[in-house]
Amino acid sequence: MKRHLYDADHEAFRTTVAAFVDREVKPHLERWEDQRLIDRSCWEAAGRQGILGLSVPEEYGGAGLTDYRFRNVIQEEFAGCYAASLASSFSLQDDIAVPYLVELGTDAQKERWLPAMAAGTRIGAIAMTEPGTGSDLQGIRTAARRVDGGWVVNGSKTFITNGIQSDLIITVVRTDPDGGPQGFSLMAVERQDKGFSRGRKLSKIGLHAQDTAELVFEDVFVPDEHVLGNIGGGFGQLKRLLPLERLSIAAHAVASADVVLRDTVTYVRERTAFGRPIADFQNTRFELAEMTTEVAVTRSYVDDCIRAHAAGELTEVDAAQAKWWSTDVQNRVIDRCLQLYGGYGYMLEYPVARAFQDARIQKIFGGTNEIMKHIIGRSVVSSR
Repeated sequence: MKRHLYDADHEAFRTTVAAFVDREVKPHLERWEDQRLIDRSCWEAAGRQGILGLSVPEEYGGAGLTDYRFRNVIQEEFAGCYAASLASSFSLQDDIAVPYLVELGTDAQKERWLPAMAAGTRIGAIAMTEPGTGSDLQGIRTAARRVDGGWVVNGSKTFITNGIQSDLIITVVRTDPDGGPQGFSLMAVERQDKGFSRGRKLSKIGLHAQDTAELVFEDVFVPDEHVLGNIGGGFGQLKRLLPLERLSIAAHAVASADVVLRDTVTYVRERTAFGRPIADFQNTRFELAEMTTEVAVTRSYVDDCIRAHAAGELTEVDAAQAKWWSTDVQNRVIDRCLQLYGGYGYMLEYPVARAFQDARIQKIFGGTNEIMKHIIGRSVVSSR
């Protein structure tokens, strides 16, 4: 079935992104994996090329685009070279951190932070998860105490994407211990703030090049000018912006599954067993038929979600369905593709092995898939 998501402008942009990938990404992927860090020079090159800050308003140095199809082009091109770590790091910046500032920031906050984020010279992070809380954000203990002119923050966060290199950390804090869901707020902490420090760079199963860290806040003073949105409005603000994060995860999941599947088709055509290509065996063809159908159907739904987002109609449930289903399909497809490679699929010299490692977190971050099912199930029950 012909895909109708993109027009000529998106395909022209794809040419730009593909050239960036060839020049700034592919030559460095292995080194980034080894050093567990993406060079800041890559961020800056992306900023110069107009690949970062797409949704940053033009007056702050961005492209002013609200059409997620352009971001999806980047997702697909990064997936095409198995750069999941880079895709995840850039998504954190452009699909999470930047939208918080665009949606919630004052003019002064936007002027302070957005131009450098669009230029790739300021890297953003979101500090939600804490040791022992996981997806239970109401269990957050990092607290902000009111003082003259601002707040003093104490606590710790973990599993923070871009945690080592981040220059601006949008932090979820408890501002009212008795406020329930209205007791949380968002505050921006900068790398130079006294009392802010980083713990370990965490070792992970996959996404090795994506720096993930622990963060520590010890009497960090956050001035009132660095509070994002309303005090006590943190949960509502998170809920409003989480669908885009989940759409981003779903978009990468489909792109990754599609690339691995296409490469697997090439492999089974060329690899022989018992005197003939693996592709000639019925089991192989049945596997490929099932996976091709799953990816095609999933892409169709995610494409519809991308259109819904552009129209301002993407709901929390839509995004939860996209995130849960597409990441499950991604993991299932990559696992079955690896099986078709046999022993070679277990060797890291074959990209399918890295894709297998990198895919597993997709079912966890952005809200676990169990949380997605809870959101969907709650909606089903309440609507009947």
